[in-house]
Amino acid sequence: MKLALLSDIHSNLHALEACLTHAQAQGADRIAVLGDLVGYGAFPSEVVARCQALQNQGAIVLRGNHEALVQRHAGMTPQTDPTSDQTLGNQTAAWTHDQLSPAQRFWLEILPLTAHLEQTLLVHASADAPDKWRYITDERLAALSLEAACANPEVRYVFGGHVHHPSLYYRGTGRQLMAFKPTAGVAIPTPAHRCWIATVGSVGQPRDGNPRAMYALFDSTAATLTFHRVAYDHMAAARCVRDAGLPEFCARRLETGQ
Repeated sequence: MKLALLSDIHSNLHALEACLTHAQAQGADRIAVLGDLVGYGAFPSEVVARCQALQNQGAIVLRGNHEALVQRHAGMTPQTDPTSDQTLGNQTAAWTHDQLSPAQRFWLEILPLTAHLEQTLLVHASADAPDKWRYITDERLAALSLEAACANPEVRYVFGGHVHHPSLYYRGTGRQLMAFKPTAGVAIPTPAHRCWIATVGSVGQPRDGNPRAMYALFDSTAATLTFHRVAYDHMAAARCVRDAGLPEFCARRLETGQ
């Protein structure tokens, strides 16, 4: 089975549609959306509706920290002042909340934090505490997540997002985790006699200096993981952010990938 792993869409409908089209061309059998559907971008309602439709077609959809953030900002005034000490997520959460219907907000609220599929655990952040939204940024933090997931002896793979950068770690000899730098478009052998943990990058807000959208494709039959970069009209997406009156930095980030 080929499982397309999409995370951190962040209300970027342009990038989502581009990645879905690319995944279909790669022969994806199933879609998994690993959280942070909303926040930052101009199309929260449209992205949620698209992900609801995907779920109805068999996709897995998880809850991320920006779904939780939207719930906490109910009734608050949208804040787009660049001098505000609020984070960008907080600045856009109230606006995002107001774009969503009550039914959409309820759907986001009840999404699961994790999903188990055959030998794979899916999570937005870290499997050792999914609701704490910890970032996987090095071998030590990856090991904490992997150890928690592999408490279930069936699990050999952990896939998440949250950090907006692609990464891959595996357990080598002994208990030590080794980092592997993925190259876009190259299938990486991920045999199940090892344990693997990956962050799949961001569909809708890359932060590695490359504005192209990111997702990964896991082929459980071939035991390979491929990280993909997908070109889309990121300048149009940035214009939509400006037209919505959202913080300028959110638009510039789409233009530069920084």
